[in-house]
Amino acid sequence: MTARSGETFGTGRAVSDIEALLTRPVPATGPTAAEGEPDTGEWSATAGEGFRFAPLWESDDLVGVYEREWEEAEEAASGHLAELVGELDRRWGAHHTVGMRVPIFRNMAGEPLPPLYQALCDADCLGDLALWGPVGGRWTAVSLNQCDGDAPMILVAVVTDRPITELDEGEDEG
Repeated sequence: MTARSGETFGTGRAVSDIEALLTRPVPATGPTAAEGEPDTGEWSATAGEGFRFAPLWESDDLVGVYEREWEEAEEAASGHLAELVGELDRRWGAHHTVGMRVPIFRNMAGEPLPPLYQALCDADCLGDLALWGPVGGRWTAVSLNQCDGDAPMILVAVVTDRPITELDEGEDEG
């Protein structure tokens, strides 16, 4: 669960959260660390070398949800992502998509990954990234994620101080 569990999605709030994330410092070096809410321990952000990412919204738990009800939950989550991407496109220009397929397969094979990709895989944030940048000297991305069919869907924002590039299958860590 994330610190966003139980909150209703709002595009305006999500944009405000991304704008706040853009102003937060990102570590120049060092290990990747997940951050949790002091009272509950629920995941609130992850920061590492040159990046920070955080949940913007989390769906209800989908345990015991099947067929049409699950499809409706998936459609609603995809709609939230589309609304947010549309608003950010209006503000910052057209995004481009950075796929997560190669990082996922390289992670499964135990191959090294750049710190951001490793952190996203470790957090089960495996959705393709809708990416803008630079925005105020930083790159910003959003993705919709679900680690398995029963888990909640999570909308995540990523901010980096360096470009996010699509990995090639044979690309070394960098």
